[in-house]
Amino acid sequence: ERIENITPILQEHSLETNVLDELKEIKQMMALQMPKQEYEPEFEVVYQHLLQQEVEHDVAKQLMDPVVKKFEHTPDPAIRDIYQAVKEEIEKRLSGLTRQGAGMRIIQFVGPTGVGKTTTLAKIAAHSMLKEQKKVAFITADTYRIAAIEQLKTYARILDVPIEVAYSIQDFNQLVMKFAHYDLILVDTAGRNYRDPKYVKQLFSQLNQDMKTYIVLSLTAKPKDIMDIYQQFDHIPNKEVIFTKVDETRQYGSMLNIALTHHIPIAYITNGQNVPDDIVIPSSQQISDLIIGRDLFHDT
Repeated sequence: ERIENITPILQEHSLETNVLDELKEIKQMMALQMPKQEYEPEFEVVYQHLLQQEVEHDVAKQLMDPVVKKFEHTPDPAIRDIYQAVKEEIEKRLSGLTRQGAGMRIIQFVGPTGVGKTTTLAKIAAHSMLKEQKKVAFITADTYRIAAIEQLKTYARILDVPIEVAYSIQDFNQLVMKFAHYDLILVDTAGRNYRDPKYVKQLFSQLNQDMKTYIVLSLTAKPKDIMDIYQQFDHIPNKEVIFTKVDETRQYGSMLNIALTHHIPIAYITNGQNVPDDIVIPSSQQISDLIIGRDLFHDT
């Protein structure tokens, strides 16, 4: 009889235990699904903004941590002030990146197909001729795409500059000698598979002490792909990066990922197809404006 009396109590206890266990599991599942909060709420807002701009986690934390420390004795800091502090941190870090190989007269443009290498080359040629009165010549090593050669020949006719095609390293070296009296030689390379070690090795083999390399990257590509492309050329000396298609995206974090992770300056950014326009030598403030939210090309 006592056993019969206690049975309902045990059943009720067992039911409560099961419910509590289920609630505990639901809570754990919700905790796993909720994004991890790295900072206090007001700082987390700015941190999440950087992530939405496709700034890598490590880079975002490197920017945020000094700002958090700056406000450690400030109760309830305004989010606006935190944004401004992060903007200043971005500018400080970018300002420390000095441009390399200034004055080099041979510049090669490398990068995958479709990023706008040839158009960017033409913009820089026009700028050098109109603004700096330099005598410019073109060499194209892109013998794999007839359309690419024809495009550069069209720009050469418009700008009235000589153009030659290099089918080998020997051809390239001879053409460099041929254009020895020119102020600037711009070299268009094939947009082949950047993951192919032979292609990268070929690019490296034509380098000489008077050459600078511009690695041309499109901001419309995935951040991981942009980083992978850059790393294939990381061993090349005297290099800078050019980011294209700024006008075709609203995420600019890859500029910080490349510049701050690899300590390399950003030579130019482009925002359209017009030659010689739609190209900017960006300041650290202009890049921080893009990241934090001000539009570089439509600011009034």
